[in-house]
Amino acid sequence: MTTAHPSDQGFADRDDRRYAGTAVQKAALISGIVFLVVGLAGFIPGLTTNYGDMSFAGHGSMAMLLGIFQVSVLHNIVHLLYGVAGLAFATSRFGSRNYLVVGGIVYAVIWLYGLFFSGDHPANFVPVNSADNWLHLVLAVGMIALGVFLSPRGAGVNRPATRV
Repeated sequence: MTTAHPSDQGFADRDDRRYAGTAVQKAALISGIVFLVVGLAGFIPGLTTNYGDMSFAGHGSMAMLLGIFQVSVLHNIVHLLYGVAGLAFATSRFGSRNYLVVGGIVYAVIWLYGLFFSGDHPANFVPVNSADNWLHLVLAVGMIALGVFLSPRGAGVNRPATRV
């Protein structure tokens, strides 16, 4: 007679009930921390060059994070909100997967937006420059890949325990 393992009873892995207990939850947590750091860095003179030329939004903001990435107050706030969301969604495997995949899709849309409306275009309210566009593409691919590949068969699906 064998004793049943709790996961044999339809329960998900115990790790997905702990904060950042699974790989996808850790990825969401780390992403959230990185977005928080980037959002805060955008408000620090020295890390952000031309700090005095930062506007709330629009292509007229000449502030550059690390002298490379064009930022504005709105841009920094969006990074901070993404960071808070990453920390919040790291509480569940399903939430973490969705944060990464949906967040990656949003960054893919922002990348496409930047291809058409970067520079001095009047519709460039984010603002974005060429360096931002490349970063948005990398974020889109990376976040979607993390969400998909760290959640085999989808998050929230109870998998039977494998016995070796």
